[in-house]
Amino acid sequence: MVESWYQYMNVGTLHFMSFPDVGKGEGPVTETLEKILQDDFFTAVEITHIKDDKVREQVKKMLETSHVISSYVTHPMLLSNKLDINSLNEEHRKKAVAVVKQGIEEAAYLGATGVSVLSGPHPGKALEQEGLQKLLESLEEFCDYSQKYNLAFELETFDFDVDKKCLIGKSDLAVTVAQKIRMKYPNFGLILDLSHIPLQYEPTKTAIKNCARYSTHLHIGNCVLKDRNHPAYGDQHPRFGVKGGENDVDQLREFFETLFEEGVLKRDTTVKVGEKPLISFEVKPMAGENPCLVIANSKRVFKQAWALL
Repeated sequence: MVESWYQYMNVGTLHFMSFPDVGKGEGPVTETLEKILQDDFFTAVEITHIKDDKVREQVKKMLETSHVISSYVTHPMLLSNKLDINSLNEEHRKKAVAVVKQGIEEAAYLGATGVSVLSGPHPGKALEQEGLQKLLESLEEFCDYSQKYNLAFELETFDFDVDKKCLIGKSDLAVTVAQKIRMKYPNFGLILDLSHIPLQYEPTKTAIKNCARYSTHLHIGNCVLKDRNHPAYGDQHPRFGVKGGENDVDQLREFFETLFEEGVLKRDTTVKVGEKPLISFEVKPMAGENPCLVIANSKRVFKQAWALL
């Protein structure tokens, strides 16, 4: 395709995945974020909790100066503290909800456009419906709270039996949740991740077709599924083209093609730049790899896949 992708989307990367040293909200946060913001390939960036108040203020100024769109990801906060927004233990669920609400407040301060979350562990088939009910309760709280800050709120689908083993899950279950939440909260959406689709044992076209109506945000990356002894097995987001991986140029091309077929990506001159779909790299360097080279890899694959459309 010869047309610019910026006519259809904003392109970003997950800061804390591109530079895993900052995943716990500390470390070289501003130094690594600056590398992303200086690269005008990116019109967006996804960030997470920042522990230090002064660093958080610096990041806010950097985002404003760089004129990028930002989105806030609560996953590291939940995973590192083993918090579960669909816990059947109400005390545990409320603890997770409180942490996500703190994230919503931080996102608003930083000027983000939206906040994302992942569901908690799958409780087992026998308790699936109870878990879903708890998830719906939490999502309604999040959407209501986000609306007060004029923020979108999004749920990302994950694997259900490989690595994170989340309640959501395959696209049909994600859509069931989205239908119920969207009836009350128009600020709700789903995030599909090309890295997770193979882990859900689902064709890319099926996942996108099912979720197209509710997809507001997308992640692209790779995974290793077939070799359990591979250092990047599971939900580890290795670089595109890694030996034994599932995704490379052809898979990303198919992903883009299906997004166009289902109307997730479309040229619409009435849509403001900041309201175009956000597609971010969720790719993490493996041990010994240079983060900047892994970002360059992602950009090359993106450009090659786009050129083949």
